[in-house]
Amino acid sequence: MADTKREIERKYESDDSGLPDLTGVAGVASVVDKGVAHLDAIYYDTPDERLASASITLRRRTGGSDAGWHLKFPVAQGVRDEIQAPLSDDLPDELAGLVRSRVRHGELAPVVRLRSDRDVRDLVDADGRLLAEVSVDAVHAQRLAGGDGVAQWTEIEVELADGVDPVFLDKVEKRLGKAGVRPSKSASKLARALAETAPKKLAPGPAADRVTAGDHVLAYVRTQRDAIVELDPAVRQDAEDSVHSMRVATRRMRSTFKSFGKVLDRAVTDPIGDELKWLAGELGVDRDREVLNERLSASLEQVPGALVSGPVAERLSHWAGDRPGGASARLVGILDSDRYLALLEALDALLADPPLRKKAGKKPGKVLPKAVKKDFGKVSTLVEQAVELEPGSDRDVAIHEARKKTKRTRYAAEAAVPALGKPAKDLVKTMKSLQNLLGEHQDSVMARRTLRELSAVAHAAGESAFTYGLLYGREEQRAAAVEAELPGFWDGIKGGTDLL
Repeated sequence: MADTKREIERKYESDDSGLPDLTGVAGVASVVDKGVAHLDAIYYDTPDERLASASITLRRRTGGSDAGWHLKFPVAQGVRDEIQAPLSDDLPDELAGLVRSRVRHGELAPVVRLRSDRDVRDLVDADGRLLAEVSVDAVHAQRLAGGDGVAQWTEIEVELADGVDPVFLDKVEKRLGKAGVRPSKSASKLARALAETAPKKLAPGPAADRVTAGDHVLAYVRTQRDAIVELDPAVRQDAEDSVHSMRVATRRMRSTFKSFGKVLDRAVTDPIGDELKWLAGELGVDRDREVLNERLSASLEQVPGALVSGPVAERLSHWAGDRPGGASARLVGILDSDRYLALLEALDALLADPPLRKKAGKKPGKVLPKAVKKDFGKVSTLVEQAVELEPGSDRDVAIHEARKKTKRTRYAAEAAVPALGKPAKDLVKTMKSLQNLLGEHQDSVMARRTLRELSAVAHAAGESAFTYGLLYGREEQRAAAVEAELPGFWDGIKGGTDLL
């Protein structure tokens, strides 16, 4: 079973490669010599180094106190999550799954071998508590694929102990700086090894600026593709909000294909959009039920005990329970499927050879506002239709459709922000506010549908349906409040931004 550890560390280099006296660091009572460890690590990647390009490292290391398989994901500068698995000959399935969104059907193979003589010292406070581990690493790097280069260097590494304020690292860095030690230019040993052992190549030219409408739309699509790939390991690990965030990325991309059909050929993007819709649906199966259960449970808690008739809470809990095998197991199956991996390959292919239409080469200041205004026009039509309808199912449907078009307009405006600036940014905020209002109405519609179903089940079991009716009535009131607020809210939006 793999274990996850948050790693907060900083790397340094110095001309003399020595470690200055650190007893002068505030809070450090003593520096404990822990001896020298001999580490031998093989780093794995695809032939085109997909993991390294995402600052992900995968290694099999022997020697030291934590021998085994280590997979590291970047979190922030100097912060990584390290997933560790016991030493074995082959890569553990759990770690293989966590890199599948990048490796896909490719093959992982050794790319670099790093052998290090690690001279370790512990920084401890007056109570003997470990504050940080400081090591001087003499590193020998050998490329195993894509060349036969070698490199050697010495670096200083300071890793914060669990539960210690990261501010402590600033104090250590200040002391190191006074001794002539400077931050390393490389984010990791692997990054330095790959750079210093790689065959010499001509330096690439400067990246092209976003000058056309197509540049901006593709940049937004690329951001969503990257989000899906990067969130994949988090979804597999049941990280908080990861499923929702991945689902939003799929919706943003699919919406972008529809909004900017004059930029990207929909004959190519529509089939990909269908697959994105499938993925969003799979991600939402358990998420929607979870959100609705939270809403109904919170509402039930507000009902006086005397008005709760029957095992309402138990029925809600049972209704919200995981499907056989659990949501996580089901989603991992989706993320391991050939269909999902084919979708990722299709997104890569689209970005590598985009199906640009004539308008893609035009200036963004003309093409993007036109697409956003078209989406906003659809929102306007649907909201005004909903306001004119009588309360009931037809109005519910119109409001739901208006909400979907509101999200599309919001995402289109997001894609346009780098080109259009404040007017697009203002529209994003406006559409988000409208989306939240209309979303509250749709949540009420879904809650009432669920309460009717639960009431019927309770009645069939000989239980009282009184409390379900009470909750239903409260949901009706919440929907009515939205419907009453909508006309004035919409009047405040019309003509409210420079973009429109």
